[in-house]
Amino acid sequence: MTHYETPHRIERDSMGEVPVPHDALFGAQTRRALDNFPISNLRFPRRFIQALGAIKLEAAVVNHELGLLDGEIKDAVVRAAEEVVDGTHDDQFVVDIFQTGSGTSTNMNSNEVISNRAIQLLDGELGSKEPVHPNDHVNKGQSSNDVIPTAIHLSALVSIQEDLLPALEELQEALAEKSREFDDVVKTGRTHLQDATPIRLGQEFRGFAGQIERGVQRVRKAAEDLSEVALGGTAVGTGVNTNPEFARRVCERLSGRFSVEVRETENHFQAQSAMDAAVFASGALKTVAVSIMKIANDIRWLGAGPRANLAEIALPEVQPGSSIMPGKVNPVIPESAMQVSAQVIGNDATVAVAGQSGNFQLNVMLPVIALNLLQSIGLLATTSANLAAQCVSGLQATERGPELVERGLMLATALAPEVGYDKATEIAKQAYKEDRTIREVAREQTDLSEEELDELLDARKMTRV
Repeated sequence: MTHYETPHRIERDSMGEVPVPHDALFGAQTRRALDNFPISNLRFPRRFIQALGAIKLEAAVVNHELGLLDGEIKDAVVRAAEEVVDGTHDDQFVVDIFQTGSGTSTNMNSNEVISNRAIQLLDGELGSKEPVHPNDHVNKGQSSNDVIPTAIHLSALVSIQEDLLPALEELQEALAEKSREFDDVVKTGRTHLQDATPIRLGQEFRGFAGQIERGVQRVRKAAEDLSEVALGGTAVGTGVNTNPEFARRVCERLSGRFSVEVRETENHFQAQSAMDAAVFASGALKTVAVSIMKIANDIRWLGAGPRANLAEIALPEVQPGSSIMPGKVNPVIPESAMQVSAQVIGNDATVAVAGQSGNFQLNVMLPVIALNLLQSIGLLATTSANLAAQCVSGLQATERGPELVERGLMLATALAPEVGYDKATEIAKQAYKEDRTIREVAREQTDLSEEELDELLDARKMTRV
């Protein structure tokens, strides 16, 4: 046996003896996983550990109700699992994300932590598996193959409900408020990065708000799919070694605990062999990221300047922008949001590849799906709230946009119904070549009166929908 300088206890599993730090709540299987997967510093997120602890807690309650678990053991497991839900023992969840594809190492990590903590509460000896056994009691009626997918769905569902949707709604309202505030600001529209017919700045922001509004709808649809969980299927979807009532009752309790809908799937074979709901959810998150990328980038460009560019809006100045150029201020909040968007888009690619790795009755990339899905939810939540609070809410319209409208060459579009497309084109080209306005050239090239030109070239009228 290897000598360890720090105090260790010796535990035994089916493969023999294993040294475990004497005060650790995890046990032999977690210790083996630590040795087997020294890959990264990445661990399961807090939301996932919260969900996993809640599943173990409610499973103990239901197993007791079904007459399958002693009352004293149930009480100890419930107390220990509640501490896991609350984050008291997060430092005991030590297994790397890049581990066994089913997440069995982390499932056993949770079983051992809860078992040993329950043993402590009952004045037993750590690592003895008496009177609370990690498999026979904490994992009763369960398998890693249905618990880990359920924890992924539940943690994502709760994070969407509590973190992401409120943040997206905050961003949507901030953009909608700017849409109302900027409704009277007429400016030049742009297509292909070239001048187009007039648009109101408020309409531009209405488009941004509409993107986020629809993103919320897409995320809500994804949450509906995540509500369906694999719990009850155990090893391969047949439900071997679990009570037929077990999963339904646990789901009801989880729904009440987190105020979300959690329901046992009607088809366990799809729920465990594939992670399509997670892939779909990741796709919805990617779509939100793409929306945020577009909005943040447009805000950057609209505020570009302040003298040698568009400068149609002024962004809040939140920090100095350069170590060498005095007085320079950069659009750092939109830039950070764009970087988050890039990360989420990359995470979706990982989830898509991982989702393809369902071999027969089990997906074998569950941990990396959990990491990337939950990271995307968390990043989108924090950046949406930050973009709303530190950028959008403080945006101001400048005079630059309205000043450029009269010089807009695409005002010629309004002349086309009166003078024809070809003549309007000729007017626009001459105005550009001579650095004049459409109005000035049209006075010379058409028989339209000043009143008629005023009516036709009314930029605000052109923005009516």
